[in-house]
Amino acid sequence: MKISLTEFVTLDGVSQGPGSPDEDTSDGFGRGGWLVPHIDEVFVRRASDWLDLADGLLLGRRTYEAFARDWPKITDPADPFTGRMNALPKYVVSNTLTEGTWHPTTVLNGDPVRTVAELKARPGRELQIHGSARLGEALLVAGLVDTLRLVVAPTVLRTGRRLMTDTGVSSGLRLLHHEATPNGLLLLEYETTGQAPVADYQGVTDFV
Repeated sequence: MKISLTEFVTLDGVSQGPGSPDEDTSDGFGRGGWLVPHIDEVFVRRASDWLDLADGLLLGRRTYEAFARDWPKITDPADPFTGRMNALPKYVVSNTLTEGTWHPTTVLNGDPVRTVAELKARPGRELQIHGSARLGEALLVAGLVDTLRLVVAPTVLRTGRRLMTDTGVSSGLRLLHHEATPNGLLLLEYETTGQAPVADYQGVTDFV
């Protein structure tokens, strides 16, 4: 299977709490819900198209517990995501959970890179990471992510947990698709290409 990472981010790279003010208030974050004002039909349609490609969901513990709490409670038959999110196999990477409550769930214990690599080797389409930014970044650094999908909101928060940290190797990406929605969301889809190339400035004596 391929691994895809889907993240909602602000223009300054914050991924914390896109859905509501109380979604994730860790470290005193109080600016949650920044994605919601920009959601429109084009975004919903594209996100639904992406979910159609999934054969499973790959999640870290914190995101898994939030999803397990909220998704089973959504009963609106018109919701375009609920049925699929609840029915898909869930794989949660954790060394503290022993079992899941959002069925069907498999808990992946042990070294995250090794256990995910073993899962990735199985036949299928996509294992999709939604949220779970720290897991997603760790797997990107390890070279296990094949596709990166970013939904960039037209807002700058200047605070909050960012998707990419300052540790790990660089990552090369190739743009596959880009689209702007009527409400200003930028939808970007990349494939990973390995470590990012670094420009060779040897012999250059001056810069403008």
